[in-house]
Amino acid sequence: MEKLSSLRVYITTIIGAVCWGLIGLFITPLYARGFTAWDVVAIRGIFTFIILILIMAVFYRSQLRTRLKDHIFFAGAGIFSIAFFNFFYFEVFSQSSLSLAVTLLYTGPLFVTILSRFFFKEPLTIRKGWALALAITGCAFVVGLLPFGQEGIPMKTLLMGILSGFCYALYSIFSKPVTKRYSGLTITTYTFLYVSIFMLLTSDIVRKTNQFQHVDVWMSAVLLASVSTVAAFVLYTSGLKHLEASKASILATVEPIVAVLTGVLFLGEHLRGWQVLGMALVLYSAILVAEKRSKVKNLTQQPRRIFKNYF
Repeated sequence: MEKLSSLRVYITTIIGAVCWGLIGLFITPLYARGFTAWDVVAIRGIFTFIILILIMAVFYRSQLRTRLKDHIFFAGAGIFSIAFFNFFYFEVFSQSSLSLAVTLLYTGPLFVTILSRFFFKEPLTIRKGWALALAITGCAFVVGLLPFGQEGIPMKTLLMGILSGFCYALYSIFSKPVTKRYSGLTITTYTFLYVSIFMLLTSDIVRKTNQFQHVDVWMSAVLLASVSTVAAFVLYTSGLKHLEASKASILATVEPIVAVLTGVLFLGEHLRGWQVLGMALVLYSAILVAEKRSKVKNLTQQPRRIFKNYF
């Protein structure tokens, strides 16, 4: 029964990553209608919060109760992680390709592992190190950075890609301290509350409401919010509730595989031999990290000890 429960946690986290991997299908039509990367972040944040708050109000009203002190974590995850990692990610996508954006985003597990060691005292095991190395190498093969390399990538684009990975890592760091008190749905709802507020104050989305007269804009916005955001974040956060932050982020590296397959199946892209090798490496890294969970004593109490001054 314990093995079945552990397997369910791993599958939940991976399915969340699959939903993230489909994001390119929903962003492309929005760019075609003249929305900028910052506009798309606003659309994603606002539509996501509307969907989440409706679900919570109808089915999980009791889970809306939170402690005021915990909102520092929700706001941090929403503004410093979600808003900015989305912006850098979407900007790299608009300037280069989805493959490059996904690869640079997945420097995130490196940052998560380092930050988790500092904040949560999670051990840097040999197994975890190998999994990280294989995942990153696999991502590089999947998107074509290996074996031949890719030239002509502007330094600005590379920097934004790395920043997307760093901001992505901050989601696990901000969310982990409250995962023992709230459901994944509660955490995601309040995180996107702050994303919505921040984006309404800083974007031009209100002045572009006339663009929503197009049906494809509405379809893309709803699918972006419901599939690649609500489902993805709730599933990932639910997995994070039972996993070390670094392990959850490594399991989520199946996202670039889904992104590449999406390109092959729907955008007419071709899959090369080294990309298949890269997929195998990423999948093996997920198996490696899931094969044997590290036994970290009193892990659930660590966030409270680290952030005790806030409680």
